[in-house]
Amino acid sequence: MIMAYARDNIRELGAYVPGEQPVTGSVIKLNTNENPYPPAEEVLAAIRSTHGEALRRYPDPRAEPFRQVAAELHGLEPEQVIATNGGDELIRLALNVFCRPVGRDGGSGGVGIAEPSYSLYDVLAAIHDTPLCCVALTDEFELPDNFAERVLEAGCRLVIVVNPHAPSGRLEPLARLEALAGRLRGQAVLLVDEAYVDFAASDAIALLHASPPCDNVLLLRSFSKGYALAGLRFGYGLGHRDLIVALDKARDSYNTDAVSQQAAATALRHRDVAERSWHAVIAERDRMTKALTAQSYAVFPSQSNFILVRPPRDTGKGAAKIFRKLKERGIYVRYFDQEGLADKLRITIGTPEQNEALLQALAGL
Repeated sequence: MIMAYARDNIRELGAYVPGEQPVTGSVIKLNTNENPYPPAEEVLAAIRSTHGEALRRYPDPRAEPFRQVAAELHGLEPEQVIATNGGDELIRLALNVFCRPVGRDGGSGGVGIAEPSYSLYDVLAAIHDTPLCCVALTDEFELPDNFAERVLEAGCRLVIVVNPHAPSGRLEPLARLEALAGRLRGQAVLLVDEAYVDFAASDAIALLHASPPCDNVLLLRSFSKGYALAGLRFGYGLGHRDLIVALDKARDSYNTDAVSQQAAATALRHRDVAERSWHAVIAERDRMTKALTAQSYAVFPSQSNFILVRPPRDTGKGAAKIFRKLKERGIYVRYFDQEGLADKLRITIGTPEQNEALLQALAGL
């Protein structure tokens, strides 16, 4: 009976299902795209140095010191930066600010995404009760040529593209994103989710440095992957100052805490430490790609800290079976039982030792 009080769309909602978090630490965890290396010691020192006075008082409501550091790093103004409670909050804010719930204001105004993609997009759209337009990617996980036309025809006011793509790791070239932003300009905001961009060969920051700048582009950045701070829950958005002002109006009063603000700013100041982990992950990603290819797995090109693989089809061991067998051995990878992914596994790049254990396990199945 309790659910009778909830709105219809919430009662019908299929909640987001995160990757399994084993309670024991004795497993090899390659299922949630965490960085296998620890954060910078300077970040840990910043967390440990937090004193009681900082916790007694409310934090800086807009995380101004962090915004200054982020702006300097990206060659922007602080007014072009918004700090969020993880990258997921930026997505929620964008939906609240740019999209219309069903039946409001007498028209469309939903969100457009490509699929398969990050499944939280669907969940947050359903919570907001906004129309969702899903456009299928190609077999190689590319955006189709008519992507912009499809989402505009559906009346979308927000379009989200995760780049590098999850769960394939494919990177859309900057020129493609620039053309998409230009096609959407004046009609929809393009949010480029760059949660995994630290492991990629390029990013989309040039869209905000263009002359004139793309006034309908938001970039999402996260500390969860590249900076090994998934437990901190801190992210940020970059964009035209008018977009940031609008998002800031819908932000919670104190959406990020004093500890995370200090840690995040310190992480950016010591970006060189994080970069070493990125290079290590990229080197292992390349090694794993070659090793799995040698085991007859089809490995999709990745610019992220994970790889998407399709098991050899002539062995009778499908992705679901391999997933279960690995789990029995204490090795966790990610399996998605959905169209386009049911014959594939997503594998987070771990340490060399973890990766080698996985390769040996796969060879022995």
